[in-house]
Amino acid sequence: MLHKNEWPILEFDDDPTAKLNPEHFAGDGFGADKMVITFFPEVIEKLLAQGRITEEMIIPGENPLTVYRFTDKPDVLLTLGQVGSAACGGNLDLFHAMGIQKAMFCGGGGVLDRSIEVGRVLVVDGAIRDDGLSYHYLPASRVVYSDPAVTERIAAYLDKREVPYLRGLVWTTDAIFRETRDRIEQRKLEGAKIVEMEQAGCIAVSIFRGFAYGALIYGGDDLTGEDWDGRKWRSREGVRYDLVRLCSELVTLI
Repeated sequence: MLHKNEWPILEFDDDPTAKLNPEHFAGDGFGADKMVITFFPEVIEKLLAQGRITEEMIIPGENPLTVYRFTDKPDVLLTLGQVGSAACGGNLDLFHAMGIQKAMFCGGGGVLDRSIEVGRVLVVDGAIRDDGLSYHYLPASRVVYSDPAVTERIAAYLDKREVPYLRGLVWTTDAIFRETRDRIEQRKLEGAKIVEMEQAGCIAVSIFRGFAYGALIYGGDDLTGEDWDGRKWRSREGVRYDLVRLCSELVTLI
């Protein structure tokens, strides 16, 4: 049923069936129910070279998606995420239709607190919804929260492994070039620790479809100063590699 509103983005329809559904593209599915989504292409290349993953399939389309399988965890798949809630969250909906019941995301984002050093991991408790996709999966709200049972299991495992981490909200935006000073200050006041572009949409998809989803985001560039500071965050190969391997373990537990 469509709940009408003056603003189109706030007109939520709770009907789970649309004219075009992910099942139309699911085919025979994956034959696996767990997936890691990463934004670290060099890690995928390294894992391939090491023989730790093998190519599973290519999902065709205008932007083909390559899916890999971990050789030591045959029920865990790996793929490269696409930027933004619309792309990444839409693909996640398709992956669920193809059999995924547990998904872990690992990426990086801009810190809104200078004390968060490069490489520090944030367990995502929820996201401020400054995106578009999430409003098509859940009624309007300022924040969408991750499943607390999932985040508690993630935190417990990190504690067991003695992996240092933070917990908190992220700010999900569609507009990387519109992170203005006033918006940054407002999101900080609302509790966001990192800004990124996918979590609100991905969390909303997981809630709407009813599957387990968790995310680890590491502190990258710094948006707290007068000028943007990249902090060479994309060159942190060790952090990025370890995060993917860690998520391949976590996805079996959530």
